[in-house]
Amino acid sequence: MNKLRLTKPLCALIILMCIVPTFVSASETHASKLSSVESSVQTFADDSLKADSLHFRVDLLDLKESLNEDVLRKFPQLNVADFLQGTVAGLEVLNSTSGVGGSVAVTLRGQRSLSEKSTPLFVIDGIPMVNNLGEQPNMWGGLDEGDGLSQINPDDIASIEFIKGTSGAVLYGSQAANGVVLITTKTAKDEQLRVILNSTTLFEKVIWEPELQFKYGTDAETESWSMTAGNYPDNYVSDYFGTGMTAQNSIAISGGGKNSTLYATFANTSAKGVVENNRYQRNNFALRNVSHLFQNRLNIQAGISYADETVKNRYATGYYLNPLTGLYLFPRNGGVPINDMALGRQPFSYFKSNYSIPNTYTSADEQNWFVYDHLQSNPYWLLNKQPQEDQTQRLLANLSAEFKLSGDFDLQVRSGYDYADKSFEQQYYDGGNPINIGTNGRWRYKKYTDKLIYLDGSLTYHHRFNKLGVEAVAGANYKKTDFNNGYQIDSGITGLNSPNIFTEDNLPSNIGREDLYHWELEQKGIYASVALDYNRSLILELGLRNDVTSSIISEGHEAHWFPTAKLSTLLNEWINFPAVVSHSQVYISASSSYRDLSSSLMQLYGHSAITSSNSVGPTDDLSPEKIKAWEAGTNWSFWNNNLSVDLAYYQTTNSDQASLRSASATQQSFYLYIFVNMGDIVNKGFEATVAAKPITGSDLNWQTKLNFYSNTSEVKDLASNNESYFVDLGSTEGYYSRVYAGGKIGDLYGYKFLRNESGQLVLDESTGTPRKTSSIEYLGNLNPDFCLGWGNSLNYKNISLDLQLNANIGGKAFSQTESMLDGYGVSQRSAAARDKGYVAIDGIQGETLVTQIDPELYYTTVGGRNGIGENYLYDRTNIRLAQAALAYHFNVESLGLPLKAASVSLVGNNLFFLYKKAPFDPEMALSTGLGSQSMDSFSVPASRMYGFNLRVTF
Repeated sequence: MNKLRLTKPLCALIILMCIVPTFVSASETHASKLSSVESSVQTFADDSLKADSLHFRVDLLDLKESLNEDVLRKFPQLNVADFLQGTVAGLEVLNSTSGVGGSVAVTLRGQRSLSEKSTPLFVIDGIPMVNNLGEQPNMWGGLDEGDGLSQINPDDIASIEFIKGTSGAVLYGSQAANGVVLITTKTAKDEQLRVILNSTTLFEKVIWEPELQFKYGTDAETESWSMTAGNYPDNYVSDYFGTGMTAQNSIAISGGGKNSTLYATFANTSAKGVVENNRYQRNNFALRNVSHLFQNRLNIQAGISYADETVKNRYATGYYLNPLTGLYLFPRNGGVPINDMALGRQPFSYFKSNYSIPNTYTSADEQNWFVYDHLQSNPYWLLNKQPQEDQTQRLLANLSAEFKLSGDFDLQVRSGYDYADKSFEQQYYDGGNPINIGTNGRWRYKKYTDKLIYLDGSLTYHHRFNKLGVEAVAGANYKKTDFNNGYQIDSGITGLNSPNIFTEDNLPSNIGREDLYHWELEQKGIYASVALDYNRSLILELGLRNDVTSSIISEGHEAHWFPTAKLSTLLNEWINFPAVVSHSQVYISASSSYRDLSSSLMQLYGHSAITSSNSVGPTDDLSPEKIKAWEAGTNWSFWNNNLSVDLAYYQTTNSDQASLRSASATQQSFYLYIFVNMGDIVNKGFEATVAAKPITGSDLNWQTKLNFYSNTSEVKDLASNNESYFVDLGSTEGYYSRVYAGGKIGDLYGYKFLRNESGQLVLDESTGTPRKTSSIEYLGNLNPDFCLGWGNSLNYKNISLDLQLNANIGGKAFSQTESMLDGYGVSQRSAAARDKGYVAIDGIQGETLVTQIDPELYYTTVGGRNGIGENYLYDRTNIRLAQAALAYHFNVESLGLPLKAASVSLVGNNLFFLYKKAPFDPEMALSTGLGSQSMDSFSVPASRMYGFNLRVTF
């Protein structure tokens, strides 16, 4: 295992951060002893590490919604982002299909970029964190290399807050232009000694499998297009998917003296997926100190967390080296082993038990399968002879100090460090599919580091002059990042010198280390804001930031400004509303910001100063992406805050995005492509949140919250002098995600049935096969029309029930899996058509009307690798019970237990669908990158999780 390497100075700094403040405080309080314990667990977590305690007013940063610890701990999850879907209006979460340890895509208020995912900036305890997305699969294959969020321990989070607009860039710079997710971690509330044990066990099962037939086999070699019915084994697909399990166990200890507290936690997470060799292991350790010195005039907060994460054998997707292609497409009446054809046809169970056989010419084994096919391999050979492992060791440390200079002035300084050591390895044993694996095997290895250093300081002034209140802040911050610093090795189809020895010494002479595309960014910023409120009812807030960043190299673009403004008023201070109105506010805000050249663009060249290459021209004329946004909204509460309504409408315009396009004819003598600034993308959306407490009583309480969100990403302009120009966001066989001027992000194109003016299918006059359009056409948009999230919390005495229902309404989803199943004759509908003897159509062949067509002729034409995509387009609409928790809270005092609190709960995630038309879960992403959303290509089916949680406080 690759261990995290810490320098001696860094180790010393970490120790000082967490220990020195404690000793200083102890000397002031003459070694105060720990006080006696309290009776309620509710006081354990504290908000003392507020992400921006001295920075800007909450209103200016559009801080709309938050989730506290009570909400977060009800639904245990492996990844912190998993429980966010549906809980906040404007927030979208897509999970990958790569199993335990897979990456998650998070966006706030829609996709805004044509080059990469519009991921918000994640900030932990005021310090930006690294959340880089590793390599992602596509329809052809590949593996998910994870993200940065998976190393965070969800049980360590006290609250999550969301800055949805672009105004967060005033504080954090251009990387916050897609919004900010503020995570506050837990600290000790006070000096009381507390010990919390938390244990969760979850079981996982696939919700459904593709509808396959096991009645008709093959008369040839691969496709199951026999017309002779049989009775063939039908259990091997279900047997492939087992029961997954996740175990999360943690212990947290907190306490301290009068002026200093300490919080320490350790958590272990072990998981296995529904495919037998998918494994996940994570250990988290965290230590946090909060000290109050000099009569609370100086507050020091220090924290350190360490994560050690190992992921083995994430699920493959796509065509190549994916176990599911061989599993699903295997001929129903068996296959003839290539290496022992005298055996005749053998069932799948034979190939499962004998996936590996000795090679008569070498000392190594080889795959036992029935066909040489680039799309298919023995699934159990792939599981056992192509092991893959990711390892990450990560350290996050922060130190902050707040000093009250006087009654009106406060000073804050903060520092943060984020370091990750990552490795990725996959071993391909000799004897596998020769299309992808060379002689004696193949070895892929990657090792690199990510590093972030962050510093900031601010001075705050706040004073009230009778009816006029003033709060002003001025500050500066510095951030330096060094990403993807390392190397990779891939022997490819060249192979290895000796079979199955996966070391550098065994590489051919023409294969060696290749430096990764590594990039460094340095950002310096100064900012200021002022908030003026008149009579606490009319508030004007103004903010301004200036950034200098090393990624902008074009002359005249070295520095840029980020202004923001917001005007709000409390209507109930001006209007005499009925008594039922508890609060009413309206506001309007506007901001302008810039965004650095994308990390994917930087990665292409591997330097912070972008230079030309043999195929891509220089970028001297590139300017940063410009972002302008405005928002208007209102929030109301009624009946003593028992009912609240929050409405918002927003518009964001992103222009001058960097995009790769073909060089002009004169330029092509020097390079083939060039990056240019192009495109105007307008995101418009509406958000609504309604929260209510329909029942409030001593025994029975019911709280409910409904979120509504709708967003469109319109492309107003791409290349003004070329209407046919488009940007490809991910295209493969049958699936073309393209953006044209006048279209929207998420537009999907593909082949349709060729129809005459009456709408009939046009059949080929000689073969009778359905014809498709001569070129691809618009099929629909992949994004939902709107999203809903409905959360409910019911409490009766010691029993609580929490439910989260999510709905995505509208949009399209596409399945290449279903197309391939039809083409190979293994789908249930192909068997049903053979039972009937035909497929019913409304077609015309020449002048002859046709109402029936041969099943094999129809499905091998419509389906397969590049058939008629229109036939495999589905409604994305789905409604599901996303999360549920039924808990019992013990009355430890009446039971006489030596505890402060104890609870046990039954929990479930993604339990079932109330409505779904697509043959797969359209919210599971083939890739959490920009392309391949709402697309299925031999992905492991979605699963449900259920289990129990036990929480005890001493």
